[in-house]
Parts: sequence; structure tokens; C-alpha cells
Amino acid sequence: MSYIRDFILAFTLTAASYYMGTLLVSGGIDWWEALLIGISVVSLGAITEGLNAPIWLIILVPFPVGMLLLYYFLNTTLIMWFSAYLTTLLIYTIIHILMSYSFRFHSLIPAWKLRTTNSSAR
Repeated sequence: MSYIRDFILAFTLTAASYYMGTLLVSGGIDWWEALLIGISVVSLGAITEGLNAPIWLIILVPFPVGMLLLYYFLNTTLIMWFSAYLTTLLIYTIIHILMSYSFRFHSLIPAWKLRTTNSSAR
């Protein structure tokens, strides 16, 4: 049950970053469009991770899907889309840092466990 909760939290946080990012730069996208992007991006990352892909591929695979869906939903100029995407990435990065630091939660791929370093274990 923990994985399902973490998965829902991951795509909700991702969707929130898309929603807020587009809202700040343009007229924004609908909440359901942001949710669809969040579900798509996190699902692709989780599937790629589940296939035991290398870390670089797990990180790389979701980006084009999020970018294309955002472009489609915004239906605006390339410059506006790029600005919205950069703003979304900034917001996502802030959310990710806060969640990782405060709750030890990896907000991109729910299956990834954040490691703690224990200096006394040496």
C-alpha cells in the first residue's frame, strides 16, 4: 500500500508543478491536464525503473512526454511554452528538494528510496 500512496503523491506533486508553472507564465492549463501530465511522467519513470533501465534513461524518458503534452495543452507559441516549461522545472525542483529533505521522499520515482549517510558506520 505504501507504493500506491507514494505513487499518488509523486504524480500529484508533479501535476502541481505543471499547474503552477503554467499559471505563472501564461493563462495556465486546466487541473485535469496537469494531472494527466503528472500521471504520464511519473508512470513512464516508474515503468522505466521497473524494467531495470540505467539511471540516466530513467531520468531522461519522462522529459519528452511532459514537454510534448505541455506544448499540446498550452497551445501557444514556442517561446511561451519554453518559458512555462522552465518555470515548471524550477517549481518541480523546489518541491523535490523540499520533499526529499523534509520527508525523505523521492518525488519523481516512488520506488526509489533515498539513502541516508551514516558517518558512524565506517
